[in-house]
Amino acid sequence: MADEITTDNQTGLDDLIAFNGIDATTGDYLINPMTDADASRIAIDHPQDKNLANAINTAKRQAEVEHLGAAFDVDLEDVTQAGWAIVFHKDEDQAVKDAFTPLIEHRRKQIGDDNIVKVLEYRDGEQVIQWLARHKIKFGLVEPEKVPYYILLVGSPSRIPFVFGQALDVVYAVGRLHFSAVDGYQRYVESVLEYDKAAKVPNGKEIVFWGPRNKNDKPTKLSSELLIKPLALGAEGGKSVIERASKSAKVAYTGRLIDPENSTKGNLLSVFKPGAGKPGPCLLFTASHGIGWPNGHENQAGAQGALLCQDFPGRGLGPLKPDHYFAAADLPKDARVHGLVCFHFACFSAGTPEADRFSYQPGTPPQALAPNPFFSALPQALLSHPNGGALGVIGHVERAWQNSIITAGAGAQLLPFENAIGFIVKGLPLGSALKEFNDVFAASSVSLTNEIRNKDAGADVSDRKIAELWLERNDAEGYVLMGDPAVRVRKDALS
Repeated sequence: MADEITTDNQTGLDDLIAFNGIDATTGDYLINPMTDADASRIAIDHPQDKNLANAINTAKRQAEVEHLGAAFDVDLEDVTQAGWAIVFHKDEDQAVKDAFTPLIEHRRKQIGDDNIVKVLEYRDGEQVIQWLARHKIKFGLVEPEKVPYYILLVGSPSRIPFVFGQALDVVYAVGRLHFSAVDGYQRYVESVLEYDKAAKVPNGKEIVFWGPRNKNDKPTKLSSELLIKPLALGAEGGKSVIERASKSAKVAYTGRLIDPENSTKGNLLSVFKPGAGKPGPCLLFTASHGIGWPNGHENQAGAQGALLCQDFPGRGLGPLKPDHYFAAADLPKDARVHGLVCFHFACFSAGTPEADRFSYQPGTPPQALAPNPFFSALPQALLSHPNGGALGVIGHVERAWQNSIITAGAGAQLLPFENAIGFIVKGLPLGSALKEFNDVFAASSVSLTNEIRNKDAGADVSDRKIAELWLERNDAEGYVLMGDPAVRVRKDALS
């Protein structure tokens, strides 16, 4: 087709600041075009926490030295060696804590060493370096007897901030859970225990890829051609991630690519609700716009981060209709998502912070995105489904940018996505899936700090360079696992 994007055709790749996310009330992009100079100014005027940046820099150096980081005899891919912890806010309701008692006991029996299974607390205002210091460990080191490697943070991001979990995830394998009612926690815990103990799980060896390509829309054009298609089919004649994962996992996985024209709301529903007697997939990977609503809008809590479908007729045609997107309310009671893992590459697909880090005017505070930070309703609905919840949902807090897919001068960069898929279907704990994204976050944090320092010292550092690093850092930081990071796909029990 005439507007095809390939790694050899740079059309559409020259402007790396794309406009991801669709405003449900206008049908247009959520954020106006941003120049390199605008992005560079925001990065310089709102630098990252210097203590955290320095700690990340130190941790990154430690990871390159064999005897630092985790002990040489601790395999971090093995929960029984790396340990597991659950973290509650100090004021969390007792009923919520009680809901996790069966899961805590399950992990104790699984691991067999109470020294590396812990129930910890978070206190108001603690940053990750302070929190770790309170537990007698330095940021960058992993000592399971002090703080286990797999960490489940429970509660609202109003109590345990998004940034705390994202910073902790640089070193540890972190998952998050929050539901508005206790029964959501109870259903998730019951689902995990049922999945772990069943002789046969309800999923097949299928990996499904779904991604629309909306009319006159560069972001979904990029994600369709440079992400979904090469992941499912292989890039430039190479083997697909499915073929490679099958060989690595020693499991005959199959892939199903739902092409852009058929990436409709109805076909996404069919993934969540497979036909009678047919097992559902073990993994669903989607790439689309996530929709956003104005601050405080009545639909924001229930439909922020909903997945825009191919049914959307295109920008500039007015407000969205419910037929255009898949939200939590569209997940039926008779859906069958038990044991499913989802990866949603979309804006707000995991959560929404209180303030907008991408919209900034000098001398004014950041624009408010929501009255309070919150996790998105669709992953919450998937994880707490009454027929059995999904194992985990990976999504994005804030906007997802094309910097996840494209690096300036290097073209498409699929390795973090390939590794996430490979680690998941290989049966590693889900907390392992975001390792590459966390490495990108750490590396770009260090580089951004250094480049800003160089520019302040008078070096000739371009706005484009700072803008790219800032977007790359913020985008990689935004990936979040919702669910217990110790759960894993039981590859040998798949149908």
